[in-house]
Amino acid sequence: MNAIILCAGVARRLAPLTDRTQKSLLPVGDRPILAHMLDALESVGVRESTLVVGHCADQVRQIAGTQIGRMRISYVDNPQYTKGSVLSLYMARARLVEPVLVMDADVIFPREFLRRLLRVPAPSAFLVDQGFRDTGEEVKFYTRGDRVIALGKKVIPEAWEGVGEGIGFFKCGAEAAAELVGLLARVIAESDGLSEYEDAFNLLVQGHHVGWVDVTGLPWTEIDFAEDLRRARDEVWPLVARLDGA
Repeated sequence: MNAIILCAGVARRLAPLTDRTQKSLLPVGDRPILAHMLDALESVGVRESTLVVGHCADQVRQIAGTQIGRMRISYVDNPQYTKGSVLSLYMARARLVEPVLVMDADVIFPREFLRRLLRVPAPSAFLVDQGFRDTGEEVKFYTRGDRVIALGKKVIPEAWEGVGEGIGFFKCGAEAAAELVGLLARVIAESDGLSEYEDAFNLLVQGHHVGWVDVTGLPWTEIDFAEDLRRARDEVWPLVARLDGA
């Protein structure tokens, strides 16, 4: 299993902290967010992680390097990183040819997330937290039985059985990966590259069986705002470190 990590964006909502620093390099627990993520991936046996870089790309390359333990680190540049995240994932389309993890680089999480995602029998699956509070900022995942039927911040299907917040992690099987490349291209063409990659994921689940893995109750946070960063440092990281034995 390989991984694609999206760490190209400018993260304007965290300015001025991110004016000259990539968001994934902000420290939590005395280390960059990205360092925690790469260590977790190496610990579960991921062979190679491809980092899609843009904003402050040289900083990311310097800190992540080319090898962590047995895991190789490679890079793909997104020169249009100020536009939508759909472009970042499309830039890594050459890696979407085999089972791969697709991950946002701004999440503090326990390694149990990766263990559960890799353990689930479904070739393709998302991590979902059903204990979320809906503020309008969350990417919501709607489920029926063992599959995701729709996702997005503003998408609401006609009927569903469960709903939760997406973590930003996707295990993409080989069959889904081949379809996803075409859907990313479609979303780029329709939005001039301004859309987010979740729009392509929403199209994918309409015609492809994609499962979901429940992580409700486990500590984690995505970091979009200064308050998220404070919470990550003061509240979430101590719980994650305890679970991981750090």
